[in-house]
Amino acid sequence: MNITLKHFTRSVLAGSMLASLFSASVLANDALINSSFHPYQDDVPSHDGLQAGMIINQDNLAQFKDIIDPAFANFIEQGWLEVTVGETTSFDLHPGYIEASRNGLGQVSLGDSVGEINGWVAGRPFLEEPDTNDPRAGEKLAWNYKYGYNWGDSAAIAPFYWKYRDMNSGKLERTIKFNFHFLNFTGRVNHEPVPTITPNPSELFRGIYVQVLEPYDVRNTQLLIHRAQDDLKRDNSWLYLGFQRRVRRLATGQVTDAFLGSDLMIEDFEGYNGRISDMNWNYKGTRHMLMPFYNHNDLTLDAETHSDSDGYQVVAFGGQGGCFPNITWQLRKVYEVEASPVDDSHPLSKRVHFIDAQTFTIPRTVSYDRSGKLWKTFTIGQAHPDHHLPANKGTGVSIDDSFSMIDVQAMHCTTGQFKGQVDPSLSTPEMFSVQHMRATGN
Repeated sequence: MNITLKHFTRSVLAGSMLASLFSASVLANDALINSSFHPYQDDVPSHDGLQAGMIINQDNLAQFKDIIDPAFANFIEQGWLEVTVGETTSFDLHPGYIEASRNGLGQVSLGDSVGEINGWVAGRPFLEEPDTNDPRAGEKLAWNYKYGYNWGDSAAIAPFYWKYRDMNSGKLERTIKFNFHFLNFTGRVNHEPVPTITPNPSELFRGIYVQVLEPYDVRNTQLLIHRAQDDLKRDNSWLYLGFQRRVRRLATGQVTDAFLGSDLMIEDFEGYNGRISDMNWNYKGTRHMLMPFYNHNDLTLDAETHSDSDGYQVVAFGGQGGCFPNITWQLRKVYEVEASPVDDSHPLSKRVHFIDAQTFTIPRTVSYDRSGKLWKTFTIGQAHPDHHLPANKGTGVSIDDSFSMIDVQAMHCTTGQFKGQVDPSLSTPEMFSVQHMRATGN
């Protein structure tokens, strides 16, 4: 009887210990989720003297230089623009993406080489805070960006206006009107099928399809990018030239050429549009910075460039040469990551990415030429989906909504004005094929 009682007591204690361990594990996982996806839940960042509604300009810049990246601070210092401060707000990602990230906790690891990852199915791969003592911390942040909820499972920018400007005179040299389409073949968390589109014989991770609508001389130029699940495989990219009526495969080096005469490379799209394995990634630290996050519907918008039946208007631009979006900037948690090309023939020596810690979008990037001199800066304005088009409400997508790529050496800029739509019917799998390019072009 005593032996039975002892066994029973031990069983109860063991069960209690297991329950406690399980409870502690759940609490630890919850803490990781909250830290990664809800960084402003308990504590909103602040800076001495900074208030929503105030304007930062040449007169008061010195007080706020610590929260502005040096390249952009220099623009303000020269009087090229003034920055309006907005309230820090949470850009909550879709619950399906957060749940997929929870399911992957403890399952994902880096491989032996840069560009190799194990165990990822969907969601954010690495939820722990980066550590400067971890030599691969920058690489983990790069994977979080690549597998981020950028545009969700699929979306379209339709239409998308690019304007080329002389920054000294402000002269508008050219306007190109595009449609851009994005589709994740794997890692899907919201739109059926989840988590993978099948069949997928080429084992693709993502597709990007671009079509030029105007002007006439480049109308129906099309770009198609296939990104493999295996990061060590090179992208397959094709260009359809309307005036030639033929599709040709892009050589690897062409992704770092000026795209259609703009200030952007194909590799610049979305902040970084390349392989993890093409760069050396160095985590430089975590900081609070002013970043271009805002409510689109609260802005004074551009009624001339675009207006359609639903009343949507695009972001207006001003400042030096008309090169800066008229938006508000929030103080947000940011990871600074330096990416230097593996290939010595790359036109850049490095990019410095300022990655938003909540959304893992890249709203600010500063690029340096091969001699190490400042060359270009890229700003991608992020609009809250609940204060944008009605169809975007509740999608959890941080909407790419405006961009400004400034070539400081040439004093030239390319700006972007978006109508971003999170609508899977606008980006079907059939669109992401060479056959579609040919059929559309003829």
